[in-house]
Amino acid sequence: MSQQRLGLSGRIAAYFSESKLTPLIIFASIMLGAFAVLTLPREEEPQIKVPMIDIFVQAPGMSPKEVEERVTTPMEKLLWEIPGVEYIYSTSSEGMAMAVVRYFVGTDEETAVIRTYSKLYMHLDKIPPGVSMPLVKPRSIDDVPILALTFWGEGYDHYRLRRIASEVEREIKTIDNVSETTIIGGLRRQIKVLLDPQKLSAYHIDPMVVIKALTQSNSEMLAGHFAQSNYEFRLKVGKFIEDAEDAKRIVVGVFNGRPVYLGDIASVSDGPEEPSDYVFFAAGKGCWKREHRGDSQFELVSHFTPRPGELYPAVTITVAKRKGANAIVVANQVLEKVELLKGKTIPRDVNVTVTRNYGETALEKNNELLFHMALAVISVTLLIAVALGIRESGVVLIAIPVTLALTLLVFRLTGFTLNRVTLFALIFSIGILVDDAIVVVENIARHLRLPENRGRPLREIVAEAVDEVGNPTILATFTVIAAVLPMAFVKGLMGPYMRPIPIGASAAMLFSLLVAFIVTPWATLKLIKREGEIHHAPESWTTRFYRKVMRPLIYRPVIRSVFLFGTVALLLFAIAFLPLKWVTVKMLPFDNKSEFQIIIDMNEGTTLEETARVAREIGDYLATVPEVTDYQLYIGTAAPFNFNGLVRHYYLRRGSNVADIQVNLLPKHERKSQSHDIAKRIRPAVQKIAEKYGARVKVVEVPPGPPVLQTLVAEVYGPDYEKQREVAKQILQIFKTTEGVVDADWYMEADQVEWRFFVDKEKAALHGISTEHVTNALTLALSGMKVGLAHQPQEKEDLVIFVRFPRHARSNLESLKDIKLMSPSGQMIPISELVRVEKHLSPKSIYHKNLLPVVYVTADVAGREESPVYAILKLNKRLKEELKLPDNRQTSIEIWNIRQPFTTDKWAVKWDGEWHITYEVFRDLGISFAMVLVLIYILVVGWFKDFLTPLVIMSAIPFSLIGILPAHAAMGAFFTATSMIGFIAGAGIVVRNSIILVDFIEVRLRQGMPLGEAVIDAGAVRFRPMLLTASAVIVGSAVILFDPIFQGLAISLMAGEVASLLLSRMAVPVLYFLLKRRLAQHQGKTAQV
Repeated sequence: MSQQRLGLSGRIAAYFSESKLTPLIIFASIMLGAFAVLTLPREEEPQIKVPMIDIFVQAPGMSPKEVEERVTTPMEKLLWEIPGVEYIYSTSSEGMAMAVVRYFVGTDEETAVIRTYSKLYMHLDKIPPGVSMPLVKPRSIDDVPILALTFWGEGYDHYRLRRIASEVEREIKTIDNVSETTIIGGLRRQIKVLLDPQKLSAYHIDPMVVIKALTQSNSEMLAGHFAQSNYEFRLKVGKFIEDAEDAKRIVVGVFNGRPVYLGDIASVSDGPEEPSDYVFFAAGKGCWKREHRGDSQFELVSHFTPRPGELYPAVTITVAKRKGANAIVVANQVLEKVELLKGKTIPRDVNVTVTRNYGETALEKNNELLFHMALAVISVTLLIAVALGIRESGVVLIAIPVTLALTLLVFRLTGFTLNRVTLFALIFSIGILVDDAIVVVENIARHLRLPENRGRPLREIVAEAVDEVGNPTILATFTVIAAVLPMAFVKGLMGPYMRPIPIGASAAMLFSLLVAFIVTPWATLKLIKREGEIHHAPESWTTRFYRKVMRPLIYRPVIRSVFLFGTVALLLFAIAFLPLKWVTVKMLPFDNKSEFQIIIDMNEGTTLEETARVAREIGDYLATVPEVTDYQLYIGTAAPFNFNGLVRHYYLRRGSNVADIQVNLLPKHERKSQSHDIAKRIRPAVQKIAEKYGARVKVVEVPPGPPVLQTLVAEVYGPDYEKQREVAKQILQIFKTTEGVVDADWYMEADQVEWRFFVDKEKAALHGISTEHVTNALTLALSGMKVGLAHQPQEKEDLVIFVRFPRHARSNLESLKDIKLMSPSGQMIPISELVRVEKHLSPKSIYHKNLLPVVYVTADVAGREESPVYAILKLNKRLKEELKLPDNRQTSIEIWNIRQPFTTDKWAVKWDGEWHITYEVFRDLGISFAMVLVLIYILVVGWFKDFLTPLVIMSAIPFSLIGILPAHAAMGAFFTATSMIGFIAGAGIVVRNSIILVDFIEVRLRQGMPLGEAVIDAGAVRFRPMLLTASAVIVGSAVILFDPIFQGLAISLMAGEVASLLLSRMAVPVLYFLLKRRLAQHQGKTAQV
C-alpha cells in the first residue's frame, strides 16, 4: 500500500516507525514522568478545597433569643448576600453568636475570605451597642494537623511537660513549610493572686481596687529625652512586675495610716495555673505486640514501654503544613528536629510518642499503590507475553510506562497531589490504556501471519496493520473518554475527591492513542527485526471456539431466541439484587485506618473531675482491646482534629462536660480486624459505661470520603422553636429505638441550674455602688481576671498575672454574697445587701441553617445495613406513624430529602449528612451516565452514519450488570460510588470493543462476504484481541480488589468485563445480524413495490 493510500494513523505509524525522534520521545516522556513523581506533593487523601469561615461575635449578657435577633439574623442576612455561599450555619448562645460560612466546593479560598471580610466591614456601622466587632477565622483542610507528638514520662506533671513542649514548639516552628502549631494540654506558668475575702474586708480594700493598683503599678515606659552638658539622656519611668515577689510588694491601699501590700491580703505564687482541662497518655495491649521500628509510633520513645492502661500526664504538640507542601517531607523534618532535641531541650526521661503521622500513612499508601501499579504493569505484560509472545509483550512494556509517565505529568501540571485517588486513577487506567497497544500489536501480529504478506518489508506491513485499525481505534478511544470524562463534573464535596479518576483516565487514553500510533509501531519494528523469520500460524483455539459458538446463534433461530431471552432474564435477575437488598447501596465503605476517636458529652453542669472519671473508665476498657497501641484522654479540651473534625468543628470543644479519646491501633498489616470492625466491636461496651454515668458517647471513625456533620442528620423545622425542640426530642427517642441506628444525640443542651443576682438599683444607688461594680467583683471572684504580664523575656509563653478568689471562697452562694464592696463613703457593703437571688434554668442555644431555625438530631448507622439509605427508609415510616405533632393542623410531619422546606409554616424534617452526599453523588453520576450515552451515540452515529447501528452497539452496556451486581453480592461488598464509576468506565470499554467489532463486520461486507459469514468472521478475528483487552482489564484491576474504598470499582470492571466477554461479544453480533437482515428484507420489499 502506498503512502498516499494510507489514512492518518497509517501515515503517522509509517513516519515514526523509523524516525530518530521516536526513541527521544520515549526517553523524554519517561524523564518527565520521573520529574512529576519526584515533585508531586504526596498525601494520603486528595485536598478538597472547601472554604469555611468561622465568625464569632460577643454580646455580653444577652440571652440567646436577643442574640438571635440583634446579632445572628442581621449578620446572616448580610452573609447570604455574598455570591458563592452555599451554607450558613449559626449558633446563638448566651452572650455570643457564631456563624460558619461555607462556600461552594472549589471556590478560591482567598476570594472567599476577601468577600466575607468586605461584606462584614462594610456594615460595621450596623453593630448594636454592647456587641463586639466580628472575629473572622478562615478554616481549610490545610489547618488539619499532619503530625501529633505527645510528651509524657514518669515523674513529670502537666506543668513541667507544658514548659518542655513550649520550647520544642518554638524549634518546630522554624522548619520550612510548617504552618500552624498548637500545644494541647498542660498547665501554663502563672503569677497567681488569690485574694482573701476576710483580709480584704479587714483592711477595707475593695477587690476592684486591687485590679486597678496592679494594672497601674505594672508600667514601664520611656518618658522622653533631655539634654545636659552637651549629652542627650533618655528617661524611663516605672518598673514592670517581673515575679511574685514584685507583685507582693505592690501597695493596694492604706489602712490606719499604713500602706497595705498585695501580700497582706492575697496569696501570691509563681507556678502552674488552675487546671481547666487534663490530657493523659496511656498504652494499650497492642503496644506489647509492636516491634520498635524506624518509622513506628514509638520511634521517639527513649527508655521504656508503659504498662497498658496506666495513665501519665501528657501534652500534645500538633503540626500542620503549608498549602501545597509535601506532608511526608514536613513530617520527617519535624521528627528529625525533635530527635536532635533529645537530651537538650527534651530530658532523656521524657517520652515523645508519635500519636499521628499523616506523612507516614501517606508514604505507606503511596508506596503500596506505586507497587500495585508496577504489579499491574508487569501482570498485563506477562499476559501479553503468554497470549501473543515475548516480543509483543516487550512492545506493551514500553507503551504502558510512557503513557503513565505523561499522565503523571498532567497531574503535576493541573495541580493534583500524589494521593490514593490519583494513584488509583493510574492503576484503573492501566487496564484501559493498554487496549490501544493490544489492538495495534495484535493486528500487526495477525498481518504478519497472512500468507500475502510473506516477503514484504516489515515497515509496510506495520503501517498497513496500524492503518486498518486506526480509525476505529480513534473512535473507540474517544468513546472511552466520553464515558469517563463527564464524571469530572460531579458536584459537591465528592466532586474534587473523584475528579482525578476521570481526568487521569481521559489523559491516559489520549496518550495511549498517540503512543499506539507513534511508539508501538517503532517498538514492534525494532523487536520483530531481531526475531528474524516470521512464522505463519493457523487460527488460534480462541478463534475456532468463537466460530463454533457463533454459527448456531446466527443460523439457528431457536438457539438465538433462547440466548437473547436468557440474557434479558439474567439482566432482570441481576437488577433484582438491589430491591431484594442482596446488594446494598452506600456512598463509600469504611477504610481500614489506624485510628478512631471517642467523643464524650456529659450533661451541662458536670464537673471536670466527673467527666475525667468517665473518660478514665472508658480508657481502662480500651487498654484491654488487643489492637489498641495507645490512647490519649483529652478532658475539657479537644483532641487534635482531622478533616472530619474540621467540618464538625470539634476543635471548638471546650468545657468541663466534654472529653475526647484519641485511639491509635496497630498498623493494618499487624492486625486481622479492620478498623471499622474494631470500632463496631468496642461500641457496645463503651456505650454501657456511658449509660452508667448518663453520658452521650460517639465512636467516630475517619470517613472514607468527604466528612459530614454525622452519618444520619435529621433537621427539624417548624413555626415555633420551643415546639421544634419537643418534636426533635421525640425523633431522638425514635432514633434510639430503631435497629441499626447508634450513637443517637441532638444539638441541644441539658437543663442546667443557674443563680441570678438581680441588683437592687435603689439600694445600690443609696450606697453609691453601680451594677457594673457588682458584676465586675463577682466576675473577678468566680472567673478571675488577667491584669497584665509578668515581664520575663526568656519565657516562651505569656506569664500572666491572674487575680481570683480561692476555690473555698467561690464554691457556694453564701461566700459570694459575703463579698464586700467599698462605697464612696468608705463603708464595706456585702453584696447580699445589694442583690436579690433567684434560681433559674440556663437558656439554650438557638441554631439556624441558611437563615431558618433548626434543631439537629444526629446518629450513626451500624449492623447489617450500614448505609443511611435503608435506615432513613425505616425511620421515615416510623416518623409518619409515631410522631405526635404539637398542633392538630398537620396529621403527619413533612419529610424533605434534598432541600430545605421553602417556609417554616409546617412541621418538617429534612435529611442531611451522608445521605445528602450519597444522593448528590449518585444523582450526578446518573446524569454523567446519561451524558455518556448521548455522547457515545453522537460519536457512533457520526462514524457509522446510521441511527440504528449505534443502538445495537450500546445494547451491550446494561449486560455488564449481569456480572457486576452478583459479584458485589458474592464479595459481600456495597455498591458504592466507585462501583458506579467502574460501571460507567466499563460501558466505555464495552462500546469500544463493539465499535471495532462492527467496523470489522462492515469491512467484511464491503469485501463481498455474506452477512452471516461476515458477522462470524469479523467476530472471530476480533475475539482474540477482545479477550486480551478484557483479560488486561481484569488483571490490571485485580491489584485493587482488596482495597476497602476502591473495591467496588475493581469488582465492576472485572465482573463487568467477564459478563461482557461471555454475553455482549455474542449478543452484539447477533443483534447486528438481525438488524441488517431486517433492513435488507425491508429494502427488498420496497424494491419489489
